[in-house]
Amino acid sequence: MSNKTIKICKCENMELFKDIKNLGKLVRLERIFNRESEKTVIVPMDHGVSNGPIKGLIDIRKTVNDVAEGGANAVLLHKGIVRHGHRGYGKDVGLIIHLSGGTAISPNPLKKVIVTTVEEAIRMGADAVSVHVNVGSDEDWEAYRDLGMIAETCEYWGMPLIAMMYPRGKHIKNERDPELVAHAARLGAELGADIVKTSYTGDIDSFRDVIKGCPAPVVVAGGPKTNTDEEFLQMIKDAMEAGAAGVAVGRNIFQHDDVVGITRAVCKIVHENADVEEALKEIRKK
Repeated sequence: MSNKTIKICKCENMELFKDIKNLGKLVRLERIFNRESEKTVIVPMDHGVSNGPIKGLIDIRKTVNDVAEGGANAVLLHKGIVRHGHRGYGKDVGLIIHLSGGTAISPNPLKKVIVTTVEEAIRMGADAVSVHVNVGSDEDWEAYRDLGMIAETCEYWGMPLIAMMYPRGKHIKNERDPELVAHAARLGAELGADIVKTSYTGDIDSFRDVIKGCPAPVVVAGGPKTNTDEEFLQMIKDAMEAGAAGVAVGRNIFQHDDVVGITRAVCKIVHENADVEEALKEIRKK
């Protein structure tokens, strides 16, 4: 067996995905995970649908190029943006296509509907797909049904599925409540997600419990833009300490004044287990 073949099959032996037997999924997962650390840094840029052309997403080609230069493992985009920002230039970076859509100006901004099929994502060259579920929102059962059906389609085609699982709704008083986050994360795994993205609960111990209760690998969301780089990077460090499989961070990266530097800093923590002070040096590089 050639060295190249050994590398392609290496993901089959990753402890993180030891229960996945689908070769197509394993090959694609290797494209969005670091082979050495077996962790991932994903930069979601799907905000143009929910919030419009916000800061950092005006020139999508530049932003994708910057996060790729900084070492991100994958970007997460809607299908229409793929043809405008991925790739044909610069460093390679994995492609995750988001299948859910909904806007902040909708009468029901928490409502997410499926706007892209798995098959369409395959035709566009996706390495994975993602679905957004607001657990506790009005008619959330529709999102559960969609997630379960998409999981079946992903299994058929060998496509990794990321479920973004957030406790959100009129009866949810605290979206970072550890019990609610744990329930949301477990729900994603129960319905067939290969990777679950969810909110950080605020401390290492409670987030460790979230991860223990979720059989699928968990990546932590970045949330709203933080006040300082130190605050943001400390959250990443704590999430990794709790056992996260990586991060899926949007605004705290693509709205930063130094997109390349902050991406390098996050990668330093996720892939090299660096402390916050060491990671901060990546932003200060000239």
